Amino acid sequence: MRVHIATDHAAFDLKQYLVKELTALGYEVVDHGADTYDAADDYPELIIPCAEAVAADPGSLGIVLGGSGNGEQIAANKVKGIRAGLAYNTVMARLTREHNNANVLSLGGRMQSLEDALDMAKVFLETPFSGDPRHQRRIDMLDAYEERQAR
Repeated sequence: MRVHIATDHAAFDLKQYLVKELTALGYEVVDHGADTYDAADDYPELIIPCAEAVAADPGSLGIVLGGSGNGEQIAANKVKGIRAGLAYNTVMARLTREHNNANVLSLGGRMQSLEDALDMAKVFLETPFSGDPRHQRRIDMLDAYEERQAR
């Protein structure tokens, strides 16, 4: 599976760690930056291209990172076709896939250990969408709204 990943300065170390660990687990990781630590970088410039890559790459998933993950989730969700979920534990990471069929996981680099973040990423990547009709109905509602707004 291809995994697109991006961060700003606030989770630079976490991104480096996840790229290494996920690659070792056999994932094809596409790193959208930041390539170097820059305390003055702006997360939308890094997160939006990552989310666009997920939207353009059927079957892929994404992971976006920042200090809290909040701004990164918002930025990713601005991209048509993206459903990004913020997680602070493995239950949230599982539910964002299982119930919402999220295709992007947002994590806060300042919110947990590297190991806990890896656990959340693995759960997200390994959990399929449940396909439950009530969850699909809700996703369809969101997709219909997104289409109306695009006109």
